[in-house]
Formats: sequence, C-alpha cells, structure tokens
Amino acid sequence: MSDYDLVLKGCVVLPDRVLQDGYVAVRDGLIADVGRGAMPDAREQHDLGRGLILPGLIDAQVHSLSQKDQEDFIWSTRSAAAGGVTTVVDMPYDEGNLVCSAAAVQKKIDHASPQARVDFALYGTIAPEEGAARIPEMVEAGVSAFKFSTFGTDPKRFPRIPAALLQECFAAIAPTGLSAGVHNEDDEFVRAAIAKTKASGISDYRAHGLSRPPLTELLAINEIYEIGAATGCPAHVVHCSLGRGYDIAAAYRAQGYETSIECCIHYLVLDEENDVRRLGGKAKINPPIRPRTEVEKIWRHVAAGNVTLVSTDHVSWSEDRKTNPDMLANASGVPGLEAMLPLFIKGALERGIPLNMAARLMALNPARHFRIDHLKGALEIGKHADIVVMTPEEYTYDAAESGNNVVGWSPYNGITLPWRVAGTYLRGELVFDGKNVIAQPGHGQFVRPPKSISVIRGAA
Repeated sequence: MSDYDLVLKGCVVLPDRVLQDGYVAVRDGLIADVGRGAMPDAREQHDLGRGLILPGLIDAQVHSLSQKDQEDFIWSTRSAAAGGVTTVVDMPYDEGNLVCSAAAVQKKIDHASPQARVDFALYGTIAPEEGAARIPEMVEAGVSAFKFSTFGTDPKRFPRIPAALLQECFAAIAPTGLSAGVHNEDDEFVRAAIAKTKASGISDYRAHGLSRPPLTELLAINEIYEIGAATGCPAHVVHCSLGRGYDIAAAYRAQGYETSIECCIHYLVLDEENDVRRLGGKAKINPPIRPRTEVEKIWRHVAAGNVTLVSTDHVSWSEDRKTNPDMLANASGVPGLEAMLPLFIKGALERGIPLNMAARLMALNPARHFRIDHLKGALEIGKHADIVVMTPEEYTYDAAESGNNVVGWSPYNGITLPWRVAGTYLRGELVFDGKNVIAQPGHGQFVRPPKSISVIRGAA
C-alpha cells in the first residue's frame, strides 16, 4: 500500500526558504509531509525536475459580481484555477446586492457555492444608513474581513464611509480580531480634481491620473491608519499605487500599530507613460496606474518586506465598458486572476527578489490576514493540500487564447512570461492540468475564520 495519495517533487517554494530537490506529500486532501531527497511511495507521483511547487494562492481582492450577468463565480473561479489561485476573497460590492447583513452574506454563499470551482471567502461591508449595527451578525455569518471606502464610487453599491462612521465601524470590528480594509482615495479631493481635469479639456489617457493625483491617495491612507490607531482595529489599505504609501504603512507599524497594506499586481507591471498611453480605458484602475518610477519604488518595498499582500483587484468588465475614447467615462478595474502569479514571478526574477516572496505575499500572509490560516496558506502538515506547480516554459499571454476568461481582453496581453502554471491542486485534487480547468462548478467550498480558536493577529 502506498504511503501517500500524491507526491510532487521539484523546487519547493516556502514563505521563508526554497527547498531544492524537495517534495510535498498529500494524504486525504491534506499536506502530509514536506521534505528533501527521494520521493516517498505514493499512488500518484510527479517528478517536476526544475519545476516550482508553491502553496495555492489566496487572491485577497476579487470582484466576481460587479457587472450583473457578466462574470460571476463560475468564470472568476475558472480563471483562478488556471492561475494557481485556490481561494478567492470576494468583495462585498455586487451590482444589485450590497453584502451588508448576515442574510446578504448567506445569500452570497448560497449563490456562489454551486458555481465555485475553487474555494472562496467573503468580505462584508455596511449600508451607511445602518451604521455599524450589523457588523457582529456578519462576523457570526462567517466574513473574513470588512471593506469600506473613503471615496463614493456609487451611493448604493459602493458608498463613501465618512470618517466619523468609519471610526464607529473600526471600533465595532476591533474586538473580533478581523481586519478593516479601506479603499484609499480622499472623496472631496478626487471630486475637485475630476472637475479641474474636465474643465481643462483633457480627456485622453492622461485624464485619469490627473483626476486622482497622488495626494488624494496619501491623505486617505493617513486617515485610515489614524482611525485604526485610535480604535485598536487592524487597519488595512486595500491597494496602494505609490511608494510613499508603503513608507507610511511601515512607519505606523514601527510605532506598534497593526497596519497592513496591499499591492495589486497591476501596480507592479503597468505604467502610465507606456501602458496607459497604449491601452487607454483598458488600463483605467482606481487608484490610477502611476509612472514607471513608482512601479520600481514598489518593487523595492516588496524586497524590503514592506508589502503585506499582493492581489489582483480582479474585475472582468465587458469590453464596451473599457473602450470609450473619453478616459474618465470608462469603468475602473481589470481582470488578472489567471496572470498574477506568472507576472509576479517574472518581475521578481528580473529584480533578484527571492521566489519565497510569492509564497509569503500571495499565500501565507493572505491566509493570516483573513484568519483562515488554520486551513490555508502554507505547505504545512495538516493544512489543505492547495498547491500550484510552475514549469519553465516561455509563452506570450493572451487572455482570449486561454479560454479561461469570460472576457477576451487583458491589459497583460502580449507580455512574454518565463514560467507557466502547469497544474493547480485544491485539497489534493487536480483542478487545472496546465491546459484545461477540470474542476466542475460546485467543487469549491466556502471558507471562514474559525469560531472556536483564539485569533492570532498579524502577518509575517
């Protein structure tokens, strides 16, 4: 009888080190052993040679339902599986359904469960008119974090939460140990900058950056962290496009406050002077894509350990909502689930950044941040056997060609990538074989923080 169900041998990438000539063994859907040397006996064995073996990724920021009747979990989790993402954390701003009560959380669980091909966790939020009253019931319902915004994208679907109400919410969340994540743009400043940009007559690719200058982001970041400091709530900035923002986060941490900060993959890849100029509305994202100098500053923060999480902020807008010649008339956001890991590996290798940062920023730290690290986030004995395998195979990314995206466009189309996702395992079962997503809808499960164990705050 074989010792294990599955053994994968190759270069095992852990959060703190890389095991050359390593292996990962799986039994009953859980990690059973991690070691070096000869492969143990198993019912199924794969020697990957130079291949990379990483923990399955946790994408901290996914919008599966932002456009009604468009993507949904059946497609977002298909893209996830193809990109080595084994858990998506979905945002609470769904078109037609703000996730702001226990009933809304359960409705979304019931909606997603028959569709999901990989596991999923959920954010909760509030309706401004209700204040913080429903936060405890959403914690009980199983949300992994809360999301708010200092900017009002839409008064119903994506409302602004003013500072006094934000403080009330942070104070309600603090005793739970969960994190309060906030979209970081100063509402008043952005609206003034938009008006000024429109009055100038500039409507091409430059308009978006002009309408959201750096100070709009930095002022909001300070507000978020100060409210966290005042309430004792873990304060999280959900995306930062500026090197200065990571400096601010590090300064608060150095003062002893529990502050975290997230970088979306587009801020590590795209720049304003080349990519936004070329792509126009297909590169419109809030906060905006910044100049190449900021891209390189953020990579230096990755290397220095000042970035907590890397995510996609994935949203698959239909092409008609991303191709208006008037830059400001386009929807904001881009798809990225399928491409995040290969893009990060490419950027890290080009800058001499150790590959273990991928395991830390896209698996271990998100698992800890969302309080699901009792199940997810690491190749550790007893945890879910969520594994992604990469092979050294150069290819040019094309979202339409892969067939795993509900939209056939991507801002990353045409980028040559040196490593390909060759397999994704969820709880020990193959869900992507390198070419096809083989997991059926309903294979994914809802995951949540535990009810019965003490919460351990912080991320590595």
